[in-house]
This record gives sequence, structure tokens and C-alpha cells, in this order.
Amino acid sequence: MVRENVSATTIDQVRETVSRHWGYDSFRPLQQEAIEAVIADRDTVVVLPTGGGKSLCFQAPACCMEGLAVVVSPLISLMKDQVDALRTNGVAAAYYNSSLSSAERNTVIEAVRCDALKLLYLAPESLLNQNMLSLLSGVTLSMFAIDEAHCISSWGHDFRPEYRGLLTLKERFPGVAVHAYTATATERVRHDIAAQLSLQDPEMLVGSFDRPNLNYRVQRRSRGMDQMLEVIERHKNESGIVYCISRKEVERTAEALNAIGHSALAYHAGLSDTDRMHNQEAFLEERVDIVVATVAFGMGIDKSNVRFVIHSGMPKSLEAYQQESGRAGRDGLEADCCLFFGGNDFGTWKRLMAMSGESNEAANTALEAISRFCSSTTCRHQALVQYFGQSLDQQECGACDVCLDQLEQVDDPLIVAQKILSCIVRLEQMYGADYTAQVLAGSQDQRILEKGHDRLSTYGLLKDFPKTVIRDWIEQLIGQECAQKVGEYNQLHVTELGFQVMRGEHTPRLLKPASKSESKKASAADPASWEGVDRGLFESLRDLRRQISGEQGVPAYIVFGDATLRDLARRRPSSLENFLQVQGVGQKKCKDYGTLFLKHIADYCAEGSVAADVEVKSAAPSRKPVEITASAVRAFPNFKAGESIAEVAESLGRAESTVWGYLGQFLRHEQITDPTPWVDESIAKRIREAIEEVGPGPLKPFFEHLDGEVSYDEIRIVASCLTNAEG
Repeated sequence: MVRENVSATTIDQVRETVSRHWGYDSFRPLQQEAIEAVIADRDTVVVLPTGGGKSLCFQAPACCMEGLAVVVSPLISLMKDQVDALRTNGVAAAYYNSSLSSAERNTVIEAVRCDALKLLYLAPESLLNQNMLSLLSGVTLSMFAIDEAHCISSWGHDFRPEYRGLLTLKERFPGVAVHAYTATATERVRHDIAAQLSLQDPEMLVGSFDRPNLNYRVQRRSRGMDQMLEVIERHKNESGIVYCISRKEVERTAEALNAIGHSALAYHAGLSDTDRMHNQEAFLEERVDIVVATVAFGMGIDKSNVRFVIHSGMPKSLEAYQQESGRAGRDGLEADCCLFFGGNDFGTWKRLMAMSGESNEAANTALEAISRFCSSTTCRHQALVQYFGQSLDQQECGACDVCLDQLEQVDDPLIVAQKILSCIVRLEQMYGADYTAQVLAGSQDQRILEKGHDRLSTYGLLKDFPKTVIRDWIEQLIGQECAQKVGEYNQLHVTELGFQVMRGEHTPRLLKPASKSESKKASAADPASWEGVDRGLFESLRDLRRQISGEQGVPAYIVFGDATLRDLARRRPSSLENFLQVQGVGQKKCKDYGTLFLKHIADYCAEGSVAADVEVKSAAPSRKPVEITASAVRAFPNFKAGESIAEVAESLGRAESTVWGYLGQFLRHEQITDPTPWVDESIAKRIREAIEEVGPGPLKPFFEHLDGEVSYDEIRIVASCLTNAEG
């Protein structure tokens, strides 16, 4: 059934709903555009990185629009987590799947019939059941939201055939918009999603694939568990995920971590459903710090405070790595993503994909791309976004091993490269990387002696270096397309670019690991997020959160995320009014948890003679690196020409509310200090006076102080200009 008044919902209503239920006063990049497309009933394909706020793009407008939003989700655990979070925020939501009893399913069906829900989560198979289709045909629907939409594309990294049946939604419900959401989709996959869902002239909204709060580090495996433990020890008692390629490695790693004093549980497809669910819930409720898992773990797991993700082996694609590493730092706080790869990982994945029937052109192309990434000598952030068709403005990201000088170039890369490539040619391009490294290192291995390769002119040319270092240089040359692996046994072949190196016409970069003392730069992902935070109070608030989550049987982050706990430990509020000013605290959570948390904070402050109700001096506009979208950049020349919001909106064919968001990005990027070209001087003056009287903080108190007579957009613009002026 189609809604009658499709234009009733406004972006201001959605913004107020977000503030009331989620406790946020502003949208993240691209969220507003995605929400405006939803309330305009226009089909969309929305690609936002993990942690970019995809769910809010359909959850928030669903709360305001007439009718029921049907959300297609691939996993029971994902449905449960999202529904638990929605209910905690005061939103009427439910899921319908095999985990429910017959009575529970009947309760959900009755809630649908009675219009008692705003969101219903279903697996694709459940949605396409004839009884469910008949039920939905008899109620008013606001939208269909397809989560993890890359699953519908055979070019996506996690193709699921059951998603293909969703093609019938447009036929069965022609008046209902369909919105596809994913964190990882190249341009080819995006267009395939639109085609497979029969979307009608969809709005393609693609956010930045960069996650500036993530610190990427890629190293060759050389010291077994030691490399992994260095990362884990930096994040003692914090949540993390360790990904392994095989189930056996998962079990061995989990046992080893527990044996040396860390709390870890295994997760892989070989465990029973009960064991997997138990281990996952223990991780979400913070009864265990680390999950060691195969790729079977994590899709849609909305745990916000994962502080590190370790890959003990190379993933099978950059899409998979983007999604798996992206499970770190979803709260926007700093997190480490460390990938330790080995020369045999490529062959291992080739065998696994052949055994599972996944080996095809798309899978092999993706495997080659991640192999090049591991051996790359360019900025990790830049390499990732370039794979998805984007680029970064800055030359150095300030948050990866390459840009932080944690790697250094060898003294004479051309000579070293020529020795390696010459050896490949002398071996008639018939051997793999490991054997070639042995020859260059001057190994006395019996096979080398039997074949007479100890008599080659290139034998022992790099004998002053360990074989592991030579092996790494070979992979770096492959990553720079100077050599390639060919055939079933990955024999090394020299490429045309490699022959240019041999002739001295091109010099590659060859890196070697720098010693810890030589790594001078601090990561840009180590921000002021801890500034002013009482660490002792933060840890005690984590204990309180863990206690509450255990009692309620919900993941700890659903109570409050780490960003909220840090803000609580920074502000140390003593009243419900001040509690509401904390980041991530909405009306429902204030009502549910306010009194309990306030008492805990008061007891802590009294015991330690710590001041309460601390005034946070930082203004609401963030000091993080400016995030700008491609859509906003198109409007920059218009703003520079002094055009009004209405003029820019007409010129670009965008809603004025969207252009306000573009203006905010323009002001931050250009460090504009005068808001009067877009905000009337008298109104700007009132806003400045309100900020002076109320003090820095979220926008909502300014809005209320001005009796709701000034829009959030105008307040945000003036506040941004003030922040720019303060330098």
C-alpha cells in the first residue's frame, strides 16, 4: 500500500528526530542528502564507509514518515543488534526470523497489522515468502531499505544468490521507493546493484571511502605472534578483532592469546550456531576483549568501540579489507588497523577459492589488487580510496606506516631491483618468489645445488641481507608492476616496466622496515579525543556499562559508545540537564540511564575530590581534518562568487537544505570567518550573542536560547565562522 502524502516529512523534522532519539545535532557527510532522497521517495544507492552512518539514512526518516519501513538484512545477528539499538533509543522496531518462537512471530505480525512498528527487519528469503508479501501488501509502506546491498552483485565481494530475488520488489510494490546501502562498492558494483534491483533513475550517493581516524600499517609476517602482540599490548583491555585465513589458525591464535593472559574467543563457521552466538555476545557485551575469527565474523556487527583490527594474513580482496578493517573506530575515535601478510597468502587464497567454486575473473582480479596493496610503497589511505575511484587532496595522510616514516627506502633501490629482476631472468622466469630469494641470498639448499643455480651470475648477489628482506623486495617489485606472478605455481615473470628498470630507465621504490627509534612522526589518528578526559572515571564508566549490558542482555555499545563515555568523563555532569549536553545522549537514554550514571559520576568525583560540571572549551564545529564531498566541491565556485543559498540551489538543482550542508564544508575548507553573505547581519549578531551567553557546546542550547526563531543551519554557519576566526 502506498502512502498518500509523500511530501509531508521535512528535513527539519528528521533532524529533530535524530536529536531526540540519537542525541546528535548534526549529520555526517552525505547523510542529509541520502535522507532527503528518502523523504522525496526517490530510489537511491548509498555508499558510505563502515562507521559513516548508513543506518541512520533510513532509520531516521522512517521514524518520521507514514507507514512501515522494511529493512532487508542478511544476518540474524545484524538484525538483532540494530533492533536492540533502535528500541534502546525509543524507536518501535522488530525483526522476523527463525530465531523467534512461533508466539514471538505472531506478535510481530500483529504489530505490523496494527501499524505499531516503524521498522521491520527481514532476511531476503523471509521477505519474499508469499505470506509475508501478502501481509505487507495490506499495510502502508514507507520504503524498502536493502542493507549490505553489495551482496546482490556477482562483482561484489560477498555475493549472495538469495538477494537476486529482490528484483521483484519493484513489480510487487511499484509505488514504494527502494534504497540500497553498502560500505564497499566500486563503480561497477554500484551500477550492478541498481540494475539488479530495477531501481528507477536512482540517486547515486557515494561518500568518501577514507577513514582518517584509522591508522593503517602493513608488514610482512616475520616474527609470528610477536608482531600481533605489539598491537594488542598497546590496546590492553580494549576491544579488538584478529582475522585469520583458516579455522585452525583461529583456534591456535585464540588459545595462545588466552595462555599469555589476554581474554579471547574464537569465531568461525566450524563452530555450532550456539557457540558462535555465545562468543559473539560475549564480545559485544565486553565480557571478552578479543575475537579471533575468519571472515565469517563481523558483517553488520555494529560495535562502535573496536580499537584495533589485526589481519594475520592477507584478505582476499580490497573490498573485504575495507569492510573488515572498517569495523575499527566506528565511533570516530582513533583505532589501529594492522595487516601482516606472507608470500604464501596469495596461493592459499587461490586454492581456497578454487575449492569453494569462487574462483572467477572478478575474484582473481580482486586477489591481485590486494596483493599489490600489501607490497605497495604508496600511502595506504590513498591506495584504498583510489581503488574505489577516489583520491585524497593531501600528499600525506599522517595515519599510515608509509606517511609516518615507519618505513624507509633502501640506499640504492635501482641496483637492488636490477639484481632481483636479473635473477628472475637467469632462472628463465620458471620459479616463484621464495626460490628466487634463496638464490639471491646464496642459499646452500640441496635443490639449488642440484639444479646448478649456485653457478648463476646472480647467485648470492644479495647475500648480505636476510632472505625475508629479499622476499619482501620481490613483493614490492610485484606491487609496483615490475614483475608478476604467473600460472598455477606463481612463477615470477618480468614485465615491460621491469625491463625498463633493468635498462636503468625507471627507478622503483624499495622500502625496508624502519627501527622503532627512527619512526619520528605521530599519527594523525591520535587526536585530542582524550583531551580533558579523566581516565580513571572513563574506565569505571566502562565497568558500569559492562554491568548494565550484562543485566539487559544487550551489547555494551548500545548502552553508550566510547565517544559518549569519554565525553562523560570529560564533562562530569551532575544534572540531567547537563547530562543531555553530552555527545550521543538523547531523551530516551537520558531517561533510562541518566540517574544511574549521574550517581556514579558524583560518587567518583566526591571520592577523588574531582570537579564536576566541567565546561568544555572546544566549540561544536570539529577540529578534525576537513571532510569534503565531491558534490559540495561543485558549489565552491558559486559560494566564492557570493551567490545566495537559493541561487546555488537553483544552479545545481539541489534542495536548499542540501546546499546549507555544502556551505558548511566550504566555510571549513576555506576558513571563512564572515557569515554575512549567507546569514543576515542582525541574525548573525543574535547567534554570536547566544554563543557568548550559553558558552561553547552543542547547537541545541543555542537554538532553544533563541526561542527556535533561528534555524539550525544559520546557527551552524555562524558557529563555524567563529571557530575559523579563533584559528
